Amino acid sequence: MDFEAVAAQLRKPDGEFGKQVGAKMNESNWYINQYLIENLNLKNHDKLLEIGMGNGFFVKDIFAKEPSVTYTGCDFSETMVEEASQLNQSFIDSGQAQFDRGSTTNLPFANATFDTVFTINTLYFWEKPVDDLAEIHRILKPEGELLVAIRPESLMKKLPFTQYGFTLYEKEGVIELLTGNGFHMLGVFEKDEPVHQNVHGDSVQMVTVIVRAVKQ
Repeated sequence: MDFEAVAAQLRKPDGEFGKQVGAKMNESNWYINQYLIENLNLKNHDKLLEIGMGNGFFVKDIFAKEPSVTYTGCDFSETMVEEASQLNQSFIDSGQAQFDRGSTTNLPFANATFDTVFTINTLYFWEKPVDDLAEIHRILKPEGELLVAIRPESLMKKLPFTQYGFTLYEKEGVIELLTGNGFHMLGVFEKDEPVHQNVHGDSVQMVTVIVRAVKQ
C-alpha cells in the first residue's frame, strides 16, 4: 500500500479514490464524531461551522440533536464539498445547511458569524496553526466556542501514513496552541474508543481527545 498517497488523500480527498477514502473515514472516525456531537453545547438557532466535514455523513446526527441550528461545512476538497452537498441536499433545500469550499487560512465568512466552530482530525494538516486560529477567532461571535478533536500523538505515530505530512499533538500541545492564540480553556474530554481492526486486520485501540475553548 502506498501510505504517502493515502496520507495525501486523508489531507485532501480528491476524485474517485478520494470518495472511497471519505467513505472509509466515516467508519474509522465514527466514534470521534459521535463523541464530539455529544459534547456540542447547542442552543436554539445556533450557527455552527465544521471545518473539514468530509462527505458530510454525520450532519444528520447534529440535526437529530438540535433541529433548529444552522450548519455550515467548509472543506478545501472540492470532491468532499460535492459529496457532502449531494448527501445533505434535503438540509440544503430547507435552508438548514450549506457547504463551502475554503481553507482555515482564508475562511469565506464574515466576522463574528458563528456561535460554535468545531473540527475533527484536521489539526494535523494545519501548516500555520497560529494563522488558522486567528481566522477561526475572527469568524466566531464573542464568547463563541471552539472544539478541536484529535487522536493523540502517542497512538497516531504508530500508523504508517502519519509520517507523511502529519503534525501530531498530545492534548497539552492543543491546549497551549489555543490558549496562546486568543482562546480560554473550558475543558478536555477524553474517551477510549472501542477496539477495531485496521486495514491490515490488526486490532487498534484509539482514544478521542476533544479540547473545548471559548473566544476571549
